Order: sequence, then structure tokens, then C-alpha cells
Amino acid sequence: MTASLLPNYIAGQWVTGQGAGTPLFDPVLGTELVRVDATGLDLPEAFRFAREQGGSALRALTYRERGALLTAVGKVLQANRDAYYEISTANCGTVKNDTAVDVDGGLFTLGHFARMGETLGDQRHLLDGEAARLGKDPLFQSQHVLVPTRGVALFINAFNFPSWGLWEKAAPALLSGVPVIVKPATATAWLTQRMVQDVVNAGILPSGALSIVCGSSAGLLDQLQPFDVVSFTGSADTAAVIRSHPAVVQRSVRVNIEADSVNSALLLPASSAEDAAATLELLAKEVAREMTVKSGQKCTAIRRVLVPEALYDAAASAISARLAKTTVGNPRNEGVRMGSLVSRAQKNAVDQGLAQLMAHTEVLHDGRSAALVGADSAVGCFAAPVLLGTREPDANAVVHDVEVFGPVATLMPYRDMPQALQLIRQGQGSLVASLYGSDAAALASAALELADSHGRVHVISPDVAALHTGHGNVMPQSLHGGPGRAGGGEELGGARALGFYHRRSALQASTAVLTQTTPVT
Repeated sequence: MTASLLPNYIAGQWVTGQGAGTPLFDPVLGTELVRVDATGLDLPEAFRFAREQGGSALRALTYRERGALLTAVGKVLQANRDAYYEISTANCGTVKNDTAVDVDGGLFTLGHFARMGETLGDQRHLLDGEAARLGKDPLFQSQHVLVPTRGVALFINAFNFPSWGLWEKAAPALLSGVPVIVKPATATAWLTQRMVQDVVNAGILPSGALSIVCGSSAGLLDQLQPFDVVSFTGSADTAAVIRSHPAVVQRSVRVNIEADSVNSALLLPASSAEDAAATLELLAKEVAREMTVKSGQKCTAIRRVLVPEALYDAAASAISARLAKTTVGNPRNEGVRMGSLVSRAQKNAVDQGLAQLMAHTEVLHDGRSAALVGADSAVGCFAAPVLLGTREPDANAVVHDVEVFGPVATLMPYRDMPQALQLIRQGQGSLVASLYGSDAAALASAALELADSHGRVHVISPDVAALHTGHGNVMPQSLHGGPGRAGGGEELGGARALGFYHRRSALQASTAVLTQTTPVT
């Protein structure tokens, strides 16, 4: 029996594609779940409707009113949370804790921006800095402001976070007064589609404010106009295609990219054996967690681990001991700590990347020999944790270049801090690096040295060991993105997230006019 075809929501209507659809599978059991298809959709009308109907309705509201809409959206999603957990288990192969990262993380981020709307209050534009005098007389000044762009925010999202990936982008866009069209990754589109369906059916947002296209992305970029915005999360190869599209090259459509990232964890030298043991334990715990949460399918996951030469063996032992406790299998089994990858294609990609790295490294821990719990390896898309190592990281360019998007990391020693920092920079720009140590001055110095090549630097010392949110946990208050290889994009960062969905303009006028057009903040 053919699985049901999920409808798309465009131009204020639910529309089913005209093709047979692409099947979505349970990556653990191999069963077909639903199908998605975008064949025959009237994309020009979808974008026109979103710009004209959704955009005008959102811009008519204040930040407080738009924030209230987000609050109402959050309540609907919370009421259906159990259903989202079930879909995630079936379509993504995730255990409950990993589902929480996606589903509850999305709800938390949505709530953050809902509260921001209340803070911004009854205004429809934001000041961007202070007024600047344009001449000797202070009567004539310039004031930069941020106003909603009169376009659409198109989101082409990745497969690993079908909930959080939607709301971390949609929340600031909607709060900024910009309508959203989301195209989720096909493999895990069911959860995104269900969330949008629940919100639409609740009748909360203005018609055209939120749309979804499931299936092929063909034709979406062709619809982009000069005041639109496109935000993409995925591979560097696809990002290059987007950047070279005529809409971007000829119409100057703004693009935000989050691409590949070979993130690092750095253990700083310790002044005593006691400090070394304490900070090494922090590092080992976080590396093991980052390798196994969502089966390593996180853009922020730790891929390279750098430790002082004298601690290489100790680090290998400490990380391996934690990985050995990880039970892999069917996420419906309460004893399982790590589920599957999301698809057969992802399984093949991880196997190929792992083989490439193994040709240049030694294997320090290999969990592939352990039996799966409640699952069949011939059917399920499983990848066990593998810790690799190289004692010559300077001469091994592959470990700084190849990212295996699964439960794989590479350990490497360093002689001194200059070499450690240089090795990290060989990643050519990353989303996040985490630092572990007990010397506050040394941690601060290393953090500032790495700030230029990372979107976020996560600094951990023993005094915050029980408090920090985790290397790979993206919080809405902090910047998400990274320079260079990481895509050069910026998302979140509190109020900074709103700027991407606004247009910046300079008002040059008398102080009286500026006073009248500038709200009190």
C-alpha cells in the first residue's frame, strides 16, 4: 500500500503535488512512512501571495503584536509535542534525548523571540546605532534604522534539525515582519510539515505568513526578487550553486549560508596533574556527548580533538571509555542511548567519509563490533561511534578537511599553543570551537585568538562544568554561523537575528523630524 502524500501549503491553500512523490522511510525499520512531492505547484503565485498578503499583514503589526503571534504558535506546538516526538523517532531514528534537542530546542528558540517582541514593544522599526551629526549645526543629522524588507524569507533547510532548523529561522523572520516559505530537507520533511500544518490549522498567523514546499527545490530560487532573502543550511557544494544563481548574481538577493564545518575541541596545558585530570575529564565527557548526540549529525559537533602531547594516550583512553558505554540500536528501546542515521544515503556518506579518514589515521575506539539493541544492521541505517587519531596532525591535511557527518572524531596532539591554534585554523573557518582549562587568562587569550575564525568560542573551566549548555547546543542569545568554510553566515545572536530580515536605511533629516519618527527605546 502506497503511503499518503503530504500536502504543501502555498498561497493560503493546501496543495498536493501532481507526482507520485518521494517516499520517506523509517531509518531503523526500513518501512515507508509518507511521501512528499512538489510537482506542478504554482510557485510564482506562492511567492507573490506571500509577499503581498503575508508581508503586508505582518508589517501592519507591531513587534509586540508579532511576538504575541509567536507565543500563540508556541502554545499550539507544545500541545502537539508528543506527536512530534513520535514522528521524529519514526522518521529521524532519534532517541528521546536527541529528539528533545530538536523539538524542545525549537520551542525554546521560538519562545525567546516571542519574549523579545514584548520587549521591543509598540514599534515597527528599530534604531541602528545613535544619530550622527552631518554638519556643524546639530539640527541636521542622520539616523540609521532597520525596517522589514518587502520580500520573502526562503529557507532551504537541512535534514538533521527539522524542528529547530525551522523555528530558529522563522521566529526572527516573522518577528521582523517578513513572511516565510520553508523548504525542508526531503528525508526528514514530515516533522516540519506537521508543525506547519498544526500552526496553519490553528489560524494564528496571517494568510501567507508561513508556507511550506516539500519535495524538490526545483524552481524555488527562480522566484526570488531583489527584496527577498534566502537562508540555506547544508553542503558547501549546494551553497556554491545558490550563490551563483541569477537571482543572487543579477538581482542581489541576500543570501545566508551555513555550510560544512570541521569544529574543534582544545584542551589547554595545565599547571598541575590535578588540574590536568579535571579538565581532561571535562573534555572527554563533552567529546563523547558531541559524537553521539543525534548520532553525530550536527553541524556543530566536535570533529577534531586537540590535546597536549603528553596527554594523547590518556585522552584516547578517557574518550574511548565513555564511548564504550554507548548502546546503539532502536530508539524505541529504553536501553538505547544512540539511534540511527536518518537515511541510507546518509549511512553511505558516513561510511565513505570514515574510510577516507581511516586511510590516514589510527583507530583508537571502534564501536562497530558491538551488537545493535533491538535492530537489524542489514535493515537499519546505523553508524557506531569511532574515535580516530593521528600523531602527526601537521602533515595530515585530510583530518582538517574531511568532515564525516556522523559519530566520528579525530584526536591529535600538539607541542605548544601556537601549533594548537594553527592546527585549529586549518579548518578554514568553523561554527564553533570549545576550550577546556583552568587558567582563566590562558582561556581568554586562546578564545580571542580563535574568535576571528569561528562563529562561537565555547570556554569551559571546572567552575562552570555543571552549568554550561554544551559545545554543540546553539542558544538563541548567541551567534550561530561562522566564517570561511562554515559559510560566512550569521543567524540568531539575540536581536542580531532580526537584522538579517530587515533593510537598513539612513534617515537624513532635522532633529525634529528624527525625533518624531524615532520611537523611544
